[in-house]
Amino acid sequence: MNILFFITPKADCAFIHADCSLRQAIEKMEYHKYTAIPILDDRGRYIGTLTEGDLLRIIKDRYDLSLRDAEEIRLSAIPRRWKMDPVNINCDIEDLIQTSMRQNFVPVVDDENVFIGIITRKAIIQYCYEHFKKYRDELKALKEAKEAAEQKVSGKGPKKENAK
Repeated sequence: MNILFFITPKADCAFIHADCSLRQAIEKMEYHKYTAIPILDDRGRYIGTLTEGDLLRIIKDRYDLSLRDAEEIRLSAIPRRWKMDPVNINCDIEDLIQTSMRQNFVPVVDDENVFIGIITRKAIIQYCYEHFKKYRDELKALKEAKEAAEQKVSGKGPKKENAK
């Protein structure tokens, strides 16, 4: 299955550039109600993901700041606790699912590591759920057909429940 089926394209998702300020990152994450946001370099390549936890740790540990002070702090100065791996646009569904188990969304990059969008864990779970329902229904139909064939061969009719 092609992972493009799941992608939210770059044009439809928020991201930040590595040279933006702490204040810009906070405001963009708040505006979009994101708990994590992709970080891109000046050539549009994915370089990491900034999380709310990263922001809270840096503010707590290093700064006694106001929003005005936050304008002076570059994202490149903020250490990130987790490395959020992107997937290549040509990866298979198994790699996508494996990566999504560790993060809320999966950044998607091309062969030159240029960011092209994200795939949310919600989209992947929805896909898996739909396939589960389909296979469950197919299995149920096969089981019923097998039981009907066995009853026909044995000469017995369908099982009837005891009437009370």
